[in-house]
Amino acid sequence: MGRKGDLASWEADDFGVDLIDLTVGELFDQRCDEAPDDEAVVYRYPELGLDFRWTYRDYRDRVERLAKGLIALGIAKGEHVAVWAPNLPEWILLEVALAQIGAILVTANTNYRASEIEYLLKQGDVSTLFMVTEFRGNSFVDAISEIAPPRLRHVVIISKTPHSGRLLFDDVLALGDRVSDEELRHRKAAVRPHDVAQIQYTSGTTGFPKGVMITHHALVNQARVSVLRGGLNKNERAISAMPLFHVAGCLGAVIYTIYLGCSLIELIAFDPLKKLELIQKEKATFTFAVPTMLIAMLNHPRFSEFDLSSLRIIFTGATPVPVALMDQLKQKLGADCLIVFGMTETTGAVTQSFPDDSFELKAATVGLPQPHTSIRIINPQSGETVRTGASGELVSRAFSNMKGYYNMPERTSETIDEDGWLHSGDMAVMRSDGYLNIVGRVKDMIIRGGENIYPAEIEAFLMRHPAIAEAQIVGIPDDFMGEEVGAAIRVRPGAALTEQEVRDFCREGISRHKNPKLIRFVDSFPLTASGKVKKFELREQIIRETPGSAGL
Repeated sequence: MGRKGDLASWEADDFGVDLIDLTVGELFDQRCDEAPDDEAVVYRYPELGLDFRWTYRDYRDRVERLAKGLIALGIAKGEHVAVWAPNLPEWILLEVALAQIGAILVTANTNYRASEIEYLLKQGDVSTLFMVTEFRGNSFVDAISEIAPPRLRHVVIISKTPHSGRLLFDDVLALGDRVSDEELRHRKAAVRPHDVAQIQYTSGTTGFPKGVMITHHALVNQARVSVLRGGLNKNERAISAMPLFHVAGCLGAVIYTIYLGCSLIELIAFDPLKKLELIQKEKATFTFAVPTMLIAMLNHPRFSEFDLSSLRIIFTGATPVPVALMDQLKQKLGADCLIVFGMTETTGAVTQSFPDDSFELKAATVGLPQPHTSIRIINPQSGETVRTGASGELVSRAFSNMKGYYNMPERTSETIDEDGWLHSGDMAVMRSDGYLNIVGRVKDMIIRGGENIYPAEIEAFLMRHPAIAEAQIVGIPDDFMGEEVGAAIRVRPGAALTEQEVRDFCREGISRHKNPKLIRFVDSFPLTASGKVKKFELREQIIRETPGSAGL
């Protein structure tokens, strides 16, 4: 098992970890039985009337009442139920209750507008929608009034205030009084580990969003292998601001903490100051945060005011983590960073570092393949496995791979080949010890005069400059070279930096062909709701704002 020969191939290794055959509901019930009086969920928003702590007994009482209400509402096994809301307590309850009764949770991005939610509801065959009335100036009620999805039977408002005669969340809870404990047990017993539990829609940065079908087995076991490799235990106090519609939220926050039987301190949405405050107040021990979130926390003007010494572990990834950021986190927080790399289609992590990996190893790689996961690095054109140390596309075959894209058989077959290998679209290099380095996206790769350039490498280099808070690299069309390197740079608060200083820094530190031809200073980057930079938007923005950039 592991890496053999001189090809970039890793054969699945169990690392001494067995997979378990449980549904999300069964896992939840086990943890509630084991320690009913342990703290489970914490919200500290007194200004919003959300200031409470649930024990696992409280948690189960609320989940089971909701599960009964869903049954009374007529939601059948396999039926699709969407949640369109920020990280409210109702979201967490719905995730677990729907899993208990065998319904399928469909996650909806809170940034969606009318046409986007209409697409999700139609494409996802959604019968019931739970939603808030609005979020951050986006009126969900107005959006829903403009559309008429054919299968949508119920719209339930997550609110205490009656609204236009629609069902409220509390109305569904009240319906649960009509359903017996025996009926709920019967529904739970009908759910199987390899049933689809969730459909999570990709961010749609290219083409229409695709609904990724994820099973109970994948969710439960991804949580298992990730927390075991991370050295986490039931005494952790997790804090999360990752959107619950994203795999890092609904898995990395909700399922991780259920698996561990530990506390979850949940943020309604990411706010760097609120998260810093809660880490201190709640003595949080681990978190999951993408690099953009960590940068926002480190650069907050009040960062130095907080005692963050309780924080032991930071799961970070989703995009390559620059060496300079890793260094800052180690110096300023003292927490042990664990690097994960994966995608929605693999139910989160494909690779993960170990706590006792050296800092240099964590900064330079995304870890080893997860248990029970085979990986190859292939030539994207020929499909042949490349040699160790050469770059190519990362493909994986694992327990955590999606069942496919909902109602998209052609897109599914494009992503998962006939031998079961899932093609990630990520360019990677496998070292002789099996550790992997992500060098970019197949589609992000810049081809300048026939030479392949990977943005992640240049971004990591630029982040070493003390005045640079964040850097993004994109390919800009060029009549002569085909493409040139374009850099968008966000300067640290209070720092000053000129274009010439950037050019001098690059000239001294990286190869000439990797030096940015075009440099732009920006205040922010276009982001998905999960914190990933929308590189295609950034590229178009730079082209629009640069006269003659299509022919540099």
